[in-house]
Amino acid sequence: MEKTLKSQTNLSLYNNSWYRPGGKLKILAWYICSNLFVNTYFPIPMAWKRMILRFFGATIDPGVVIKPKVNIKYPWFLKITGTVWIGEEVWIDNLGMVTIESDCCLSQGCYLLTGNHDYTQSAFDLLIRPIHLGRGAWIGAKAIVCPGVTVGEHAILTVNSVATKDMESFGIYQGNPAILTKKRRILN
Repeated sequence: MEKTLKSQTNLSLYNNSWYRPGGKLKILAWYICSNLFVNTYFPIPMAWKRMILRFFGATIDPGVVIKPKVNIKYPWFLKITGTVWIGEEVWIDNLGMVTIESDCCLSQGCYLLTGNHDYTQSAFDLLIRPIHLGRGAWIGAKAIVCPGVTVGEHAILTVNSVATKDMESFGIYQGNPAILTKKRRILN
């Protein structure tokens, strides 16, 4: 049995005042617009959703498909190029930059998570790491991509799996934590 360490978690020491993702008015305006036009089941045209995301600072191409009830934390930390499908109830929790390249598919309910906490520090400090999805990557339904992960081109994270480390191109990953199970072959 391990020795009990003298230091312990003390959440009263937690201080993320250094993290300033944007002005309070900007964040409030985004939350209101997001709930009205993006994170809703109301049938808002996708062109409107893309326009609103651009207005709030996202880089987003015209070929991006955004299904209902998509939750994007801060659009000014989002870059999506080419044709990308974002499924129902996808959550892009982008405290830091999320870059999604063309031909990616984010299936229903998947979660891109850029923030975490440093469990080695008693104050449980906030950690932020970017996420990058390479061209043609597919994140399966209810799968999670953790902070700092780069998903290689045409890689697949299968349903309900959790990517805690970088995924190589054309790899198919499964499990929690996700491990490489085989290589993807694209026919024709």
